[in-house]
Amino acid sequence: MNKVNKAGIILYVNKYKKCLSFYKDILELEVLFDTIDLTCFNFFGSYLMIEKEDRNEYLISKEEKKNYSCLRLNIQNVKEVSDKLKNKNIEVDYQEHDWGIVAKFKDPDGNLIAFKDSEKFDKQIEEYILKNKIN
Repeated sequence: MNKVNKAGIILYVNKYKKCLSFYKDILELEVLFDTIDLTCFNFFGSYLMIEKEDRNEYLISKEEKKNYSCLRLNIQNVKEVSDKLKNKNIEVDYQEHDWGIVAKFKDPDGNLIAFKDSEKFDKQIEEYILKNKIN
């Protein structure tokens, strides 16, 4: 198998222009390149491609089916970013758990996005490594 040089995510969306504005202006992602129906953003060492969905068989409203995927971004201060999103009129579900803090919200096309605290995520990885070194 060839070595993977770069990994990325492609989101096919119906509300292309609204999603572009969301990822560029609300989440403040840097544009790497764009075409008429596709924009590629820098996604923290990876890439996130937003592409206009034009196949009729896929033009079903997201509300008609459950979304089982989520774009997750680990950050230091979830509360601060959650408050910033709320100030930009984004509906955010902020949650504090013993396993970590998350803030979940959706883009204009209904794709789920979540911010998670880096500290508890990193701790989970460390605990897993220690546990598996002992066993």
